[in-house]
Amino acid sequence: MKIAVDTMGGDYAPKVVVEGVERARNEFSDLEFLLFGDQEQIKKYLQDSKRITVVHTKSEILGTDEPMKAIRKKKDSSMVLAAQAVKDQKADALFSLGNTGALMAAGIFIIGRLKNIARPALMPTLPAMSDQPGICYLDAGANAEVKVSYLEQWAVMASFYAREVLGVAKPRVGLLNNGSEYDKGDRLHQEAYQALKELASVNFVGNVEADNLLKGVADVVVTDGFTGNAVLKATEGSVKILISQLKQALLTQGLRSKLGALLAKPALKSIKDTFDVSAYGGAVLMGVKAPVVKSHGSSDARTIYYALVQLRLMYNKGMLMQVMTYFDQQKKES
Repeated sequence: MKIAVDTMGGDYAPKVVVEGVERARNEFSDLEFLLFGDQEQIKKYLQDSKRITVVHTKSEILGTDEPMKAIRKKKDSSMVLAAQAVKDQKADALFSLGNTGALMAAGIFIIGRLKNIARPALMPTLPAMSDQPGICYLDAGANAEVKVSYLEQWAVMASFYAREVLGVAKPRVGLLNNGSEYDKGDRLHQEAYQALKELASVNFVGNVEADNLLKGVADVVVTDGFTGNAVLKATEGSVKILISQLKQALLTQGLRSKLGALLAKPALKSIKDTFDVSAYGGAVLMGVKAPVVKSHGSSDARTIYYALVQLRLMYNKGMLMQVMTYFDQQKKES
């Protein structure tokens, strides 16, 4: 498998990108990489060029760039050329830390949508408070407005991902809503509930309220991109504030609190590990013709390594081929 990597996106690029790539290359003999970016900067951190090809690019897409304008005007950027390599079948998958909107645009308009998929969606994997390997959550921001048919397609694609990549035998699918009853929400959510309930190919378990999102009541949760992004950011922000306040309270309230912090250290580490999303890789752009993964701009080398492992699993399990076969069959039957 050959992965095209945009090395110039992110807060600590290209250093952490190169480190993550080399770790993945060293551990998996079936991986090759095309690194797109500033050749001089990349080679400064590259320890060994075995199964790694550096492709020098003249520019990069910045986080402040307008997505569509950027991919049209910066055709020599690391992100656009990496996406083009996938389109031209010189690489099998794409990874980037860069501008999320631009990467989604590159995935949709350069690599292209999967046949029969109306709208691709952005899918991170969230931590769960149970023993399950994570929660497939989509859409996290690609589509502010949705149709019921989009939610059905995302539920199917995410179920394939949960089975093949996360190893969940029979993924439970939930619909994010403002109540657990079938008649909750607006007309869209009520219609989506009924459609998902009648969709034989998914294991629909009903509505999921935001306060239950991380409790493990479903393996796949579908929603529109506006709600999905707002809930995700509120959840992430609340966790960060809670951990920060807990740490401050334990370390600034005198000797007794500090002793308590020392005794609580193993428990605090367990909480931190639970909310460590690095091991889940990045957010998948579901619904395009090749595996595309986006990690957070502040990611470290460990996170990048796991994202590359995630791409390898998607490719080796033939997940996209299974999705295409499913929707082709549905098209024939309709």
